[in-house]
Amino acid sequence: MDEPRWLDEREARVWRAYLDLNRELPAVLERRLVRDSGLSNADYSLLVPLSEAPDGLVRSRELGAMVGWERSRLSHQVGRMEKRGLVVREECAEDARGSMVRLTPAGRAAIEAAAPSHVAAVRRYLFDVLTDEELDVLGRAFGRVLDRIAED
Repeated sequence: MDEPRWLDEREARVWRAYLDLNRELPAVLERRLVRDSGLSNADYSLLVPLSEAPDGLVRSRELGAMVGWERSRLSHQVGRMEKRGLVVREECAEDARGSMVRLTPAGRAAIEAAAPSHVAAVRRYLFDVLTDEELDVLGRAFGRVLDRIAED
């Protein structure tokens, strides 16, 4: 068995900063989103692809894949959003086993009202503190990390 390749001091510092960022950025964005619009990150995560889809309609399985959720989580979240009138479920015309999720007019109004404030928060906490060069470096680095993950 090979000896572990322990992180050096710099790598450990970057790793901890990444973990802190991964915890803190979604939390602050969620607080602001709830405060400004009453939507959760989960609501927003589903409303975005629905609002971008033709007729606001996406097959459930595809919607889950778009946001990286398992069927159970998607079903529970769609159910909560249905109760609030943001989405409706429909039968899939091509496959009786499948279902579709449709954005309602109330859901479209909610995402359109929430988006400007959410984008402002993303800019404030992420993009406004980085230089153009840092953005380019992060874009390339994130791409390489995602490529490595896709290899597995």
